[in-house]
Amino acid sequence: MRRVTYNELTMRYFMSDALAGVLSGPDTHRGAAGSRAQGTWVQFDVKADGGAEFGAEVGAGVAGSGTIVAARFLAFACPHTIAVSAWIAAHAVGLPVNASVRPALPLSVLELSERFDVPLEKRGRLLIIEDAWIAAMTAVRRI
Repeated sequence: MRRVTYNELTMRYFMSDALAGVLSGPDTHRGAAGSRAQGTWVQFDVKADGGAEFGAEVGAGVAGSGTIVAARFLAFACPHTIAVSAWIAAHAVGLPVNASVRPALPLSVLELSERFDVPLEKRGRLLIIEDAWIAAMTAVRRI
C-alpha cells in the first residue's frame, strides 16, 4: 500500500479547527454532500449579507447580490478533504453572492487538487466538496 504524504498547506489547514463548526441564525444557509457510510461527507454553513434586492428569485428578472460574511464546515473525510474544506471556508468570506451567476468554488477542483497535492485516487472527493459548496450557495441565493 502506498504511503500518503501531505504538503505543508494540507497539514496547516487539516490541523486548524478555527472554521470547523456550524452557523445559525438569520441569513445562514447549509449545503451538504457525500455519505459518512461511504467515507466522505462535507457540509458548509454560509452566512450572507446583502442589499434590499438580495435574495430576489432566480429568474424573476432581478438578480440579488450580496457578500458572504461567515462560513463554517464539517467534514467526515480524509485529511486532504478536511484541509480543502477548511481552506474554502477561510477564503469564502468577502466573496460575492449573485443570484444570476452559477455558484462556484473560489478555485477550480483542478487548482485545489494541485495546491493541496491531492493524489489522483482521492480527487473524486473534491467533487463532493464542490457539491456541498454549490448546495450551500444555492440555498443562499434562494433566501
